[in-house]
Parts: sequence; C-alpha cells; structure tokens
Amino acid sequence: MKIAIPDLISNSYFPAIAAVDLGFFKEEGLDMELELIFPVDRTLEVLRDGDIQFVGGSAHSTPHAFPEWDGGKLLGSLAQGMYWFLILNKNIGAKQGDIEAVKGLNIGAAPLVDLGLRQLLIDAGIDLEKDKVNIAPVPGAFQGNNVNFGVTAAQALEDGKIDGFWANGMGAEVAVTRGAGTMVIDARRGDGPSTAFNYTMPALITSQKMIDDEPDACAAAVRALVKTQKALREDVSLATEVGKKRFPETEAGLIAQVVERDLPFYTAAITEDFVVGMNKFQKDVGLVTGDFKYEQVVATQFMSEWE
Repeated sequence: MKIAIPDLISNSYFPAIAAVDLGFFKEEGLDMELELIFPVDRTLEVLRDGDIQFVGGSAHSTPHAFPEWDGGKLLGSLAQGMYWFLILNKNIGAKQGDIEAVKGLNIGAAPLVDLGLRQLLIDAGIDLEKDKVNIAPVPGAFQGNNVNFGVTAAQALEDGKIDGFWANGMGAEVAVTRGAGTMVIDARRGDGPSTAFNYTMPALITSQKMIDDEPDACAAAVRALVKTQKALREDVSLATEVGKKRFPETEAGLIAQVVERDLPFYTAAITEDFVVGMNKFQKDVGLVTGDFKYEQVVATQFMSEWE
C-alpha cells in the first residue's frame, strides 16, 4: 500500500512519515510505502484515481478531488488546527500578530494552502485588492517534484524574491533561524481571528472506495497513526531519527524542536466543531457549496480507534 504527502521536509505531515519509518504501519500489518506527490491538489487526484490508498494532507483540500465530499473521507487528525505560518522579511520590522503589516506585500503560498491565508486576512479586515496584498506561488517552487515548499519559500525570502511566505513550520524555522524572517502569524497558537484554527488541519485521508473495499486496512492505518503520535509525545527524539533518514542535515537537526512544539496538538480525534468551522471556511473560499454533516466528512466507523 502507499501513503502520499505533498510536503516532505516538514513537520506538517510528520506523523505520516514517522508511522512509516518507525514501523507502526508494519506493526499493524500494513506494508506501507511513502510517496511525495506535490502539490496537495495533485496528491488528492492520485488518491481519487486509486494509485495510492492514503494521503497525509490538508483536510480542507479533499473536495478538490472529491467534489462536495463525494467519495473522500477523513480518517483522523495528524495534528489539530491550521498549521501554516506567516513569515515576513525581518527588514519590514513587523511583530508577531501585526496582520496590518501585509499591506502592499508579495506573499508566497502554495495552491489550496493559500486559501487559508486569504480567508484569515479577510476575516481580520484586510481588503486584499484595496490593500494591495499579492498572494502567489513562490518562484521556483514548482520545479520538479518539490521536496519542501517551506524550505524553498525560506530561500526565496532570503534571496529577496518575495516579501514573505505562508508555509509550514520547517520553512518558518529555517527562515527565522537564518535571520531572514520574522514570525508574524501562527494561527494554531492564537494569532489572527479565532475561527482560523478550524479552517483546516493535517489529516489522514482516504477514499470511500478504500473504506468499502479495505475497512480493516483503514482501521489499521488509524491505529498506526495513534501509536505514532503517542510515541512522539513520549520521546520526541524519535523525530530526529526519522529526520536523519529523510531530511538534509540542517533540517534533520531542526525537526525535533519543531515537532516538540506541535506535540500538544497530536491527537487523532476530529471534533464536530472542527467540521463545522472547516465547512464554513470551504464555503467562504468556494471549495464547496453545501453544508455537510459530520458523518459525510469523517469516517465515523473508525472513531473507536482514536483512543
């Protein structure tokens, strides 16, 4: 079986990577191979087409490949809350929480990921057109099968190609550590509108066909996720072990401290409040038109595996 993620050298979908490399999928009887398929819209299309069985990706993006949630489901949360950061060039002089600082800037963001920043700014009272906020792909981010959007964005910021970026915690860590960027928005930890927390989350996603055809494998995948989250909460140094297998030296040395900050969010449960909040966000940004019940979004038959 195969699980794919859209971003590799990152904390975003790290429990999915670790579940493979620490042997928890194998422990649950699944011979799981990890693939990188970038960006997330493409990852989900490959899931829809049946070439992979699971995705570790952004929950809100699922309807891109499964319109109106028809044929795609969330199995569990890799971590709670919207997990991207707004980093601005340090020379701008912005401080954390200073949303107004985005006015007149060019901000890099990946497809579908950018929707989180756009709606956060709108909900915070920023008029993207009037305030001349340009949100677009990062130069060079789509060359080849990109191993990490955030690290590419951090380099583009350092090179002066963009004024800021909206990306994962590893990209944020690299930019701040190098002294090129300043953390301005961390929605997961309370910056910006409170509604932003439930725009999305990193989730374990599969198809309804997979649920129907291989329910035992789906249950096993959720158990592997839960075991991985527990193992990392108990010993975050395991993140370094995984990082040394998958990441360049610099990022391998940073991953444990990035994951450690995420550990309070490492629970597999998906709440009804989250689904309501994500549904509203999806409607606001035009990903869906309908209002969806919890069981239309979440594979509720596997909820017992979350604990």
